[in-house]
Formats: sequence, C-alpha cells, structure tokens
Amino acid sequence: MGKQKKQYKLILFDMDGTLLNGWTIFTFAEKKGFTNQLTAILSTTKEPYEKSIEIAQLLKGIQYQELLDIFKKIPLQEHVQTLIPLLREKQIKTALVTDGYQRFANDLKKRLGIDYAFANRLSVSNQLVTGDLLFQNKALQRSNDGKIYSINKRSVFDFLCMILDISPSEVIAIGDGYVDIDMIEAAGLGIAYKAPPKVQSHADIATDDLRVIMKYIEE
Repeated sequence: MGKQKKQYKLILFDMDGTLLNGWTIFTFAEKKGFTNQLTAILSTTKEPYEKSIEIAQLLKGIQYQELLDIFKKIPLQEHVQTLIPLLREKQIKTALVTDGYQRFANDLKKRLGIDYAFANRLSVSNQLVTGDLLFQNKALQRSNDGKIYSINKRSVFDFLCMILDISPSEVIAIGDGYVDIDMIEAAGLGIAYKAPPKVQSHADIATDDLRVIMKYIEE
C-alpha cells in the first residue's frame, strides 16, 4: 500500500524478535535446560494464553535476578539503539507491547528510553519466580484470528490512543508474530518486521530494516 509521510505520534513495538534479536522464553529455556518441555507445550492445540500459563510454571523456583541477567544479554536488533533516540527527538511516543513478562519489558523500556511497556505479570516472591502469571488479557478477548492470547495488543493500542488523545491513523505498529496482527491492522501504518508471510499479509509494508520507519515520518 502507498503510505505518505505524515506526523505519526506513537509507535508500538513488539519486543521478542522485533526490538530484541532473540526470544526471551527460548533463551531462558536454553540456559536453564527446559527446551524440550517448552517445545511440548507450544506444540499443543490449547489456546495461546493457556500455553502462557503453563510456560510460566517452567520458571518456578528460578532466581529472578538470574533470569534478569540472562535477559540483559539478549542482543538488540540492528539499529534499535539509534532509532529510539531519533523518535524521541521528534517527540514521538514509543511503547513496547509484548506477550512476555512485565519485569523484563520494564528493564528494556528503561535501557532504551521507551515511554510505555505492557506485558504479563510474572509473580516473584523472596526473589524466586513462583510460576504464577497474571496475564494482561484478563477479559479473555479474542483476537481477529479467533485465538485468545495472554495479551490483547489491540486493547493496548486502543488504550494508548485514548490516553494520548490520538487517532489510530496517527500510530505505527510493528511486530513479527501472529499476536501482533491486530495492532498492525489497526495502525495508520502497520509494519511486519522479519515476519512470516501470514503476518506480512496483514501489514502495509514488510521489512527487515527498522530504519524504514524514518521514511514515513515527516521532517
């Protein structure tokens, strides 16, 4: 689709595979030795949010600080560290929206200087992960694909538009997964980043270079 340069006011980013060059839970699984259990959960036909609950249980008893240290070593995607300051200079708000965990999303938000972070709450007690998960999609809203994810990114999208008093057409949304499709479709500019064909089919543009965002922002 032909999109013109315009004054976008908010950019929503997915985290794993978009801002990060890696996936948090797969990295935890590799480092802590539960890759087989993770793969088994992901291969079931359960709703995505139910899988998220089971996956959180795999972290039970692990030191939170150990996971945070692992998380901080996941590399960023190319150009992230230069792109976010450029957006800040242009007074464009940024948000991180992930079906991962709020504690780690908050860490990345702080490191990059992102304005907002929305994720699921992983319970920690006495510095140990309990395995309990409070997911953002409490109302169990279905996405357009009919599935129920632990986070409903469209509801986050709508919430941010409301509190910032902006229209969906003033928003860019960028992601790589099926959970991102609803926010990509809702945005004035939807970007599929290093995404599979199904996600690309719902986006305005598909790219493997985050710097493409700057081509659509007014000087």
